[in-house]
Amino acid sequence: MSGDSEPELAVGADAFTDESVDLEVAVVGAGAVGATAAYDLARAGADVTLYDRDGIASGASGRAAGVCYDAYADRLDAEIASDAIERFRALSGDETFPFVECPYVWLAQDGDEERADLVREQVTRMQENGVVALEMDADALADRFDGLRTDDVAVAGIAGAAGYTDPAKYTAALAAAANGAGADLEPENPVEARTDPPRVVPENGEAREVDAVLVTAGAHTKQVLADAGVPIPMKPYRVQALVANCDLAEPTCFDATAGFYVRPHPEGILAGDGTELWEADPDEYDREANDGFAEDLLERVRHRLPEAEPELERAWAGLCTSTPDGDPLVGEIEDGLYVATGFQGHGFMRAPAIGERIATEILGGDGIDAFDPTRFDGDEEFEVTEGMQIGDRE
Repeated sequence: MSGDSEPELAVGADAFTDESVDLEVAVVGAGAVGATAAYDLARAGADVTLYDRDGIASGASGRAAGVCYDAYADRLDAEIASDAIERFRALSGDETFPFVECPYVWLAQDGDEERADLVREQVTRMQENGVVALEMDADALADRFDGLRTDDVAVAGIAGAAGYTDPAKYTAALAAAANGAGADLEPENPVEARTDPPRVVPENGEAREVDAVLVTAGAHTKQVLADAGVPIPMKPYRVQALVANCDLAEPTCFDATAGFYVRPHPEGILAGDGTELWEADPDEYDREANDGFAEDLLERVRHRLPEAEPELERAWAGLCTSTPDGDPLVGEIEDGLYVATGFQGHGFMRAPAIGERIATEILGGDGIDAFDPTRFDGDEEFEVTEGMQIGDRE
């Protein structure tokens, strides 16, 4: 379906025009990256269909934390994250989705010298790359954020280019905008991807040959591509989060020593932890939080936010995706077949920029060389690693 009644989004980048593009593209997976790519492709004039086996934002995007920041030591990661934040700001609004500016703090506790050194090194490298970041000791942190407990903090970094949003609302808004730009939306329509030539095969329908197929199916991407005869080294893994009632205006905080993050939320706070470092089945994983998860996490949150007094509202589990080197797989993997997955839990926060970049590549522009999916054979053995950590990924 398509039409003119969907809301128009403000444009955050100049890469696309309304000039006609003679290109048919099938996007498989209506999460944040897929919806963004569909929007940018449709705005460029491509004939786009956005498919999903379930509904819009029904997978990882609907269960994401919605934290957004550019606090990366790596220059490319920081550039992509910065571009994503700019688009979040430009596209947000009363009729689309909220984007709330909120500083991002990451810290190491006394006695954790390894992580403390990594915080200092990360801030220095961010500054060298032109990212706005400050190093703070416990006293300075207390002066800036009186709600945080700081007497056990060895060092903290703070990034001002940060905020949070509602991932499901963002994804729905971008899908609606793609529809308004001419894309067809096909939720609850599972399709298989095929190559040579690129095409999609609906579960109950005839194959449709297209110029390009983009697979952005999150944790299911590996299986979608395997069915097309294209292996990738990606493993889904399970993560957990909760929402609790309390009062917190700012900041978003990642306590690297205690191993959790917490951000403001309309109902109080959203906090996350509970990463399981082994491969999960995307069809069979437990969507409920583990017994004891919420109690343990809230104890750590109460330590860091002593005046918040959070009370549990709900807890859940979702999936992230891991790769051998910690970098995502983004780009053309076979002739006419493109992929975007393996974001180590950072997919949503980079979706506005990743969606734009993969759309640019499909339209004939440059891809992201460092994320080229053909850098792997597809059968590599590797261990799942924590996505939210300080320092460079191995």
